[in-house]
Amino acid sequence: MSGETGLRERKKQRMYQTISEAAISLFLQRGFDQVSVADVAAAAEVSKPTLFRYFPAKEDLVLHRFADHEDEAARVVRDRPAGQSPLAALRQHFLEGLERRDPITGLNDAEGVLAFHRLLYGTPSLVARLFAYVSRSEEALASALTEAGPDGGADSRAEGLAARLAAGQIITVQRILAEDNWRRIAEGATAEEVHPGAVAAADRAFAMLRSGLTPYA
Repeated sequence: MSGETGLRERKKQRMYQTISEAAISLFLQRGFDQVSVADVAAAAEVSKPTLFRYFPAKEDLVLHRFADHEDEAARVVRDRPAGQSPLAALRQHFLEGLERRDPITGLNDAEGVLAFHRLLYGTPSLVARLFAYVSRSEEALASALTEAGPDGGADSRAEGLAARLAAGQIITVQRILAEDNWRRIAEGATAEEVHPGAVAAADRAFAMLRSGLTPYA
């Protein structure tokens, strides 16, 4: 039974990928607002009802690429080595992302990545929808920080609020760092040229976080 479940899940993920890739290709060619959901369904060879079962909103066709990253910060906190603080683990993870030119850090100058970022940041409805993904990232991280807190996840309103405030600051810092990296590359710099400054900016930003988020530092 578990094998059948795994097969269904893989087929479902392939369908997500197929529809999303077809949509992004059209959006890059013609612009987000010039492509209809019907156009995407036709390109992906699915019906509109099928498309909407996978993607409730047109914007989600693009932002699906962020889906795997929604709980990334939370996973980093939960999977960190014993003795390492949540913030230290998140800093290390972000720096490693810069080193491998992970697109989520904004430090990637591949033309396909740049085109995707131009599409994303150049479309107001996509930017607005992105905040829903950011909110879910904050919620997941807040939950992980609560578990990692001094009381070990006890149901404390104060601890929960502290974790939410910390999560909001951490996710915002990571987003701003990524946007700054992307904008510098969009202005003509290469990822190699931006990398030293990106590392220095990340170190500075996490040092600022560390000074104000003592329970998680």
